[in-house]
Amino acid sequence: MSIESITAQLIEAARIGVPCQPIRNLIAQNNIDTGYAVQSGITEQRVHDGGHIVGRKIGLTSPAVQKQLGVDQPDFGTLFADMVYHEGEPIPLESLLQPKVEAEVAFVLGRDLDHPAPSVVDVIQATEFVLPAIEVVDSRIANWDISIVDTIADNASCGALVLGTVPHRLEQLDLPNLGMSLEHRGQVVSTGAGRACLGSPAIAVTWLARELRRRGASLKAGDIILSGALGPMVSVTGAGSYRADLGELGTVTAVFSEGISA
Repeated sequence: MSIESITAQLIEAARIGVPCQPIRNLIAQNNIDTGYAVQSGITEQRVHDGGHIVGRKIGLTSPAVQKQLGVDQPDFGTLFADMVYHEGEPIPLESLLQPKVEAEVAFVLGRDLDHPAPSVVDVIQATEFVLPAIEVVDSRIANWDISIVDTIADNASCGALVLGTVPHRLEQLDLPNLGMSLEHRGQVVSTGAGRACLGSPAIAVTWLARELRRRGASLKAGDIILSGALGPMVSVTGAGSYRADLGELGTVTAVFSEGISA
């Protein structure tokens, strides 16, 4: 099957709100580069339809999440303006298919990261501030039956994101030792730490900057970067709120509502 046909299949699944079957068997040799070609096609179509790119997300950085999904390496996807929600702003469940939540550190860049081989130092110098964030991961693949190629093609299983409102400078934080707990209805449903994200969220963003450069792209000033999960993701089973506490970085709450049009 052609890249265009696979792209159309995933776009249609998102449009009608019905997940499709895994697409990995439609891609020769389960090829990661072909997966990114499908993702690019979806991105181009969204931009053509008026979508505004605001940054990138890194996925599959946490060993716990890799184990949950049976994969063994990170990936990345593209963030659009209509995916971004503010603290407490209702997220309509009707706009999602199979949502799960995970707590992360969001980086906001103050300068371009277009060096040929960006380092952690370059990432730190380019970062304007960081925010606590909850990513709503979602899959257009039925039953989350995904391989690395499925999730890459499906824009790294991106659904939405919620950003905290109190920025912090990186020099104020010990990212590897940053603790995380995620609560739902007064119960802790996920815990983790910054070191679970490739050793540090800053290392994860460095991986992304290098991978994009290898693929002929780069991170830009103003980009929002979701750096990856700090602990296991949690399924969203209905309306309600999820509160992430990231220690000295602060808290952020995602609120899901039913019966609200997207």
